[in-house]
Amino acid sequence: QVQLVESGGGLVQPGGSLRLSCAVSGRTFTSGTMAWFRQAAGKEREFVAAVRSGRTYYEDSVKGRFTISRDSAKNTVDLQMNSLNPEDSAVYYCAGGTPILSEIRRGRGYGYWGQGTRLTVSS
Repeated sequence: QVQLVESGGGLVQPGGSLRLSCAVSGRTFTSGTMAWFRQAAGKEREFVAAVRSGRTYYEDSVKGRFTISRDSAKNTVDLQMNSLNPEDSAVYYCAGGTPILSEIRRGRGYGYWGQGTRLTVSS
């Protein structure tokens, strides 16, 4: 059984940093794509970042602030988030799968999703 379990969410002040981690069990996605999506209250799910074949992809609003990284030995994918602002508040979801390149930002083709971890950025 494949499981993706996120951790690391919480309450952070604006300008702060936080690191999310996604632990994968049951398979590896070495040749596939691992990604982070988020969904804020009342909004649709949106792409945050992905890593695929050594390349990384970011949503424009997080470029330069967020860094996605994969540890193949540990079978984890992390999201380091810096310079957080209230607009980053959301439930963050880890996803894994084999989407085609043009679909990695759309959330299609990911066969596995975690249950989410909540980030709140507030003073």
